[in-house]
Amino acid sequence: MADTVLYEVSDGLATVTINRPDAMNAMNTEAKVALRDALEAAGADPAVRAVLLTATGRAFCVGQDLKEHVESLAGGEAMRTVREHYNPIVRAITGMPKPVVAGVNGVAAGAGFGFALAADHRVVAETATFNTSFAGVALTADSGMSWTLPRLVGPSRAADLMLFPRTLSAQEAYDLGLVSRLVPAAELAAEALAAARALAEGPTVAYAAIKASMAYGAGHTLAETLEKEDELQTRAGASEDHRIAVDAFLAKRRPQYVGR
Repeated sequence: MADTVLYEVSDGLATVTINRPDAMNAMNTEAKVALRDALEAAGADPAVRAVLLTATGRAFCVGQDLKEHVESLAGGEAMRTVREHYNPIVRAITGMPKPVVAGVNGVAAGAGFGFALAADHRVVAETATFNTSFAGVALTADSGMSWTLPRLVGPSRAADLMLFPRTLSAQEAYDLGLVSRLVPAAELAAEALAAARALAEGPTVAYAAIKASMAYGAGHTLAETLEKEDELQTRAGASEDHRIAVDAFLAKRRPQYVGR
């Protein structure tokens, strides 16, 4: 992976770190390609059971690198990045059959906000901020935000945040339901790692089914969702981890999951 994104796998946990601190982790082409490739690699690797997405420096990600964007506008190819980079990044986060934790250490704006919302669990520093940003540069939402944001805060509040971009404090974002866990800035790295590590040690097949059932339920009827739950529960019930969990419950001991 490129130096703009760091990638490490240890004990079932893949840590993906956006690493352009001097640019507040703005996404240039190199970073977008590296982030896309790292997330896709984590999703495809059977040894990876959870992913931690975080960043270095004082920002999580401020979205598109506008300096590079201006240059690509001249060539008329600037918006190809949505199809080639941002869409695959969000699909990799939401579609991988394992949980993704976003450790939001600082500013999350534009696409960076979208990446955080795509994650399954968001551990956020009290000093972090959020901003939709897109309308401020005469653009519409990308990085899945037109799908994720209304589902988290409702369509009316989402429209307000999109049409009138402003900086949200971490506390306000928590109050709106955008943050899973709010922690002191000094504890962010440890808390995000602990959450991701716990998921990496958990029942991976069940987590994949939970992600799949919730995504399915967002766009289908109750009757259809009940059928999907039946299908996914049958799969989870046949997993080795389910047997481990039942045996551990009966023996009154903590289960040691294997991710299968």
